[in-house]
Amino acid sequence: MTPDASIPETAQLPTEECWRLLRGTSVGRLAVWVQDHPEIFPINYKVHQESLVFRTGAGTKLASALGNMVALEADGADTDSGIAWSVVVKGSATALPNTPEVVASLGHLLFPWETGRKDHFLRIVPEEVSGRRFRISAPLTWGGSLDEATRAGLE
Repeated sequence: MTPDASIPETAQLPTEECWRLLRGTSVGRLAVWVQDHPEIFPINYKVHQESLVFRTGAGTKLASALGNMVALEADGADTDSGIAWSVVVKGSATALPNTPEVVASLGHLLFPWETGRKDHFLRIVPEEVSGRRFRISAPLTWGGSLDEATRAGLE
């Protein structure tokens, strides 16, 4: 890992760069509020018209996301350059109609990892998009004691 000296320790990303990074990956973590606590689900998504679309089946994720505020985080790293990024999208989740047009245009682009029926399409309409880029620091610079497994891997 060779750090890129042109990248500062942490840099806030412009919105356009956040969208470019989101388009370059398809897996994120969806955070929803379930009764009295947060839950986080891995999802496959696609950027579609400055929003995010994912498909899901019936259950906690659908019931908690639909019509409510949610957050999605996606991350990436280039271990050769030592640079990582993280983008967070916050907004409301709304249902898309399960029409042949939606299935044809979006359904074939979304590949859930888990088997089962995923016949609900949801769109996250963003109210806030933020991101940051940062150098990946060596574990010995993290400022805390290392557990035995981490220490063994470094020795």
